Order: sequence, then C-alpha cells, then structure tokens
Amino acid sequence: MGYTIGQKLIKAHLMEGKMIPGTEIGIKIDQTLTQDATGTMAYLEFEAMGVKRVKTELSVAYIDHNTLQTGFENADDHRFIQSVAKKRGLLFSKPGNGICHQIHLERFGKPGKTLIGSDSHTPTGGGIGMLAIGAGGMDVAVAMGGGTYYTTMPRMTLVRLSGKLSPWVSAKDIILEVLRIMSVKGGVGKIIEYGGEGVKTLSVPERATITNMGAELGATTSVFPSDEITRAFLRAQGRENDWVELRSDDDAVYDEIIDIDLSALTPLAAMPHMPDKVKKVEEIGRIKIDQVCIGSCTNSSLMDMLKVAAILKGKKIAPNVSLTISPGSMQVLNMLSLNSALSDILSAGARLLECACGPCIGMGQSPNSAGVSLRTFNRNFEGRSGTADAGIYLVSPEVAAASALTGVLTDPRTLGEMPAVNMPESFIINDNMILKPASEQESDSVEIIYGPNIKPFPSNTEMPASIEAPAILKVGDNITTDHIMPAGAKILPYRSNIPYLSTFCFRQCDEKFAERCKAAGKGFIIGGSNYGQGSSREHAALVPLYLGIKAVITKSFARIHCANLINSGIIPLTFANPDDYDDIDTDDILKLSDIRSKLENGEKAVLDNITKGHKYELNYDLSARQTKMLLAGGLLNYTREISK
Repeated sequence: MGYTIGQKLIKAHLMEGKMIPGTEIGIKIDQTLTQDATGTMAYLEFEAMGVKRVKTELSVAYIDHNTLQTGFENADDHRFIQSVAKKRGLLFSKPGNGICHQIHLERFGKPGKTLIGSDSHTPTGGGIGMLAIGAGGMDVAVAMGGGTYYTTMPRMTLVRLSGKLSPWVSAKDIILEVLRIMSVKGGVGKIIEYGGEGVKTLSVPERATITNMGAELGATTSVFPSDEITRAFLRAQGRENDWVELRSDDDAVYDEIIDIDLSALTPLAAMPHMPDKVKKVEEIGRIKIDQVCIGSCTNSSLMDMLKVAAILKGKKIAPNVSLTISPGSMQVLNMLSLNSALSDILSAGARLLECACGPCIGMGQSPNSAGVSLRTFNRNFEGRSGTADAGIYLVSPEVAAASALTGVLTDPRTLGEMPAVNMPESFIINDNMILKPASEQESDSVEIIYGPNIKPFPSNTEMPASIEAPAILKVGDNITTDHIMPAGAKILPYRSNIPYLSTFCFRQCDEKFAERCKAAGKGFIIGGSNYGQGSSREHAALVPLYLGIKAVITKSFARIHCANLINSGIIPLTFANPDDYDDIDTDDILKLSDIRSKLENGEKAVLDNITKGHKYELNYDLSARQTKMLLAGGLLNYTREISK
C-alpha cells in the first residue's frame, strides 16, 4: 500500500510512535515561526528552558500582529523578541515587513520540510508541500530547543479537484465550499490533502489560500503536492534549489474522499458568525454594506492584490463604503508600487494599511455599530472585528472589490468580463527588513531586554489527589479562543502580562468571570462541542490557569486548545454521555475524586455533582507522556523533572 503526501512527510520525520491513526506520534521539526501576539510568551518559555541556541534548521520571529504602538507595551515586546532572536539564533522580521505566513511562503518555506508555528494559520505552508502545523507557544519553544513535537497521528482526507475555476470564481470559494461540506469541526484529527487534475490549474498563492483557511476546519493541517507549479513559484523567488517533488503514491489509501468540480463553483460567502455558514453570493442577495477589508494571511498575495487593482482600475468605490487594503508583505507592496496597480487601488478611493494582520486580528478598522463588513479574512467570529454587533462576511477578493464599487454585496460575474492577471516570472528580492542573529561567538555579549509590561508566565503545581471546586462557567458549542481570550487593539498589548490580561478572560460570555474565579480560588469550566476552536493562542489556557481553573469538561475539544490545556496542566475531560452536560449548572459544586490515581492507572474518571447528588462518567484521551505532564502540573514542570 502506498503513502499519501501527509504520510510521506510524517514518515520522513517520525521520531517516536507508529503511524496508526489516533495514537500519539513524535516528529522532528525543521523550521519554526512565531508572531508577536504569541511570541513574547513563547520566548519567555524558551528562556526558562535554559537552551543557549535554537537547534532547528531555521527559526523566524515575525512582528505582524501588535504593530499599533499606542503605548510602550507593543514596542517593548518587539524589542524583547528582537533581542532574544539576536542572542538565540533566530531571524527577526521587523514590523512592517509583512504577515508571517505570507513572508514565510515567499522567502523560507521548503517542500518536504516540517514547520510548526505559534499561529493557527501556519498550515499556509502546505501550499508548497510542507507539513506545516499550528501549535501553542510552549510546543514551539520545545521544538526550537531541539525537542520532538507530539501530536495525534491524523487520518487522511483527499479533496479531489476536477475541472477548472470559472471567471470571477477563486481559491477562496474552493475552501469555503470545503467548509460548507465538512463544517468547522469536520477536519479534526485529519490531514486534508488536495489532489486531482484540478490541482494543476491552481497557482501557489491560490493553494496557500486554501491551506491557510483549512485551519477553520479544525484539521491538523492541509497540503498540496510539490510539482512544477511549486517549482516555478520558488524559481520566481530565487529559490529553485529549495524545490523537491512531492506527490502521493498511485496506490495511496485515504480514509475519506471528497470530490469537488471546480467548474461548478460560484462565488460564495461565509455569513455571520462562523466560517462554515456558507451560501452562494447570489443567494444571499444585494445587502447594503458599510466596509470592505482586503488582506490578511488568507488573501494578501501579489496575485490577490493585482486582481483587486484590475477590478478597481478607472472606477470609484461607492460613497457609503470604506475600503481598506493590507498587502501581505513588503515584497507585495513594492511590486504593486512599481507598476500602476497601487495607483489604480488608491485612485479608486481605498485606504492603504500597513503590511500586517491589522483588522483581521482586531487591530483597527472596526466597523460602525451594526455595520456590515465584507472581509477576505479567515474568521468572522462574533466580536472579533472589535464591534460586537457587526455582521462580518468572509468573501474572495473578487467579491470584495466588486461590492466596494456597488455598495452592496455583489456577485462579480455581473461586472462583465474578468480582467486578465498573470503571475510574474520573478519577484523583487529585498530582505533588508529581516535581521540576522549574532554569531554563536558574539551571542554571549547580547543582552535580552525586558520591558516593565513583561511579567512571568503563570506556574502550576503537581496535580492533587482530588479536586473539588464550583462550575465557574458553563458555555455552549463552538466556543472560540476569541471568546476565552479576546484579541483587539485594547487587549493584545498585554499578551506578555498575564495578571492584567486575566481581567478580559471570557468577558464576552460573563463579564464577572475573572472576579468569580478569584473569589472561588479554583474552579471548573463546562463546555459544549468543539470547545477552543480558532486561534492557537496559548493565552486561552495560561489565563484560566492563572485564574485557578483546574479542569475543563466538554462534549469535545479543538485540537490545539486541548494540547495547550495539557501543556498548562489543566485537565481536558469529555462527557461519556453528552446529555450529562445539560444536568450541570453554573455554581454547582463538583468533585473529581481520586483523579490523580485514576489518570495514573488509566481508570475511568467520575465527576461528582455534590450540589445535585449526581455522578457523571468522563473520558480522557491522553498518551502516557501527556498523563505525566498533567501529573507534574504542565509541560514546563515535566521538562524540568525529566532533565534532572
């Protein structure tokens, strides 16, 4: 039996375990990336490990999330990360150079290599045939120190593409169609591989759009073959020597196959407030819009921007619309500025923003009250834009640009013939905003600079024999990490200050959550299905740890958040009978009797509802290593123990 692309990549990097779906494996990591919203904490954790120099083939620290500097906090974090990068052997991408995933695709990603990043959209690298996985900052810190990355061996899903996209239909519509079919939790425990003849019609930027937004499926990662199209892209970046061919074997076996005829797709949109609430644009109708934002790591490539420029050329945006453009990298902006494309965009009335994440992470450009915003982004979770009652629709650049001109949600096929746009044969290569580290000999003289906003990360203690505490909070299905630990310009500057950050935890669900946690001293969280979907931010685990949360009990978890809970020493448990969820109310006193010995011996966990006098069986899906981590009080405690 042959291998899929995902299986080949895992097999080539397998360090521990066997390739049996559902079991834990450990893989060697070739490259890592961090961004500044998660990076400060990741580097504090790396420093705590006492490793003098990163041990990967390549590690890059990007500044792209917290680029608004309205106070000293973000600037101090940037300075801290830059000093760590210089001392510990990482490349440092300066603020303004662009979004981590776009730059990494352009300048550093290599087919056949493994990459983990402290950002959930790290699977963008699958667009050039990498095994690229989003992870918590602590996992990235361990990998930078040469440690193995552990995950569950995924099942393999093939999305088989046939035909060719029609004019005005784009890669964004492909991934929206996959989300419509699979849902935001349909990819959990899977690698999504794209194959079929239709793959040959897609450029690398189009493939990267699809793998990027595959994070919204809950998938471990997504991957495309590395073929002649990949080779041409790397050649255009001056990196043809990085190319290797990578494809699945003819007799590879998949656990699931989904067929999509590209020629049958029409322009799609994800409606508020979830990426899988997908409908045809023509079906939604011509609703009035207030704002259009084009950019993000999903749709900020040169090809995306050239399409937008061609649509806007010689036209004016509607008077009721605010249009913002965020190029994905300085390379993209430079190339736009060297021809008339940037002028065409600006002349139409667009606002040019910095090459950064910007509005996608809630850093500026919040819509007006009850406003409708079309965005080429990857997430439209409620409140993520910074405006609680805004309606956010996820669309392609083609739909976004067409709608900006008309002032209403518009099917771009109504505009007539689509302008022709081609990939350049070569890109401008200028890496002057990427700083190299000091040499190993010089690194001893480099000082790591800590600002006053940088506080120590919370510590945990060994797991007690039993845990008795109230149910501090009960929430429903599809709770995102934005619900748990919001982003945005008011909050992101405090990502390195857990005590202050804790005051915002779960504020969207319960304004007094932090106060009640502190009053109780310890507690449980009760959740529904797909708890913790969305961003990889480990703050969604570290802050509850700081507030005394001992266990989270749900119907099911999203992959990265579950791993982050374990890393922090918070026990992730699921109801053996999902109906038991309905029997628990906020403030019920709950007890996990003999939980330490039960985990040690692999016995069934039981939750006592002391308030109601009921008992509930609980499941846990832990490897032997993860069990030891929880018993020790988290990954850092466990690492210290085994290194003694």
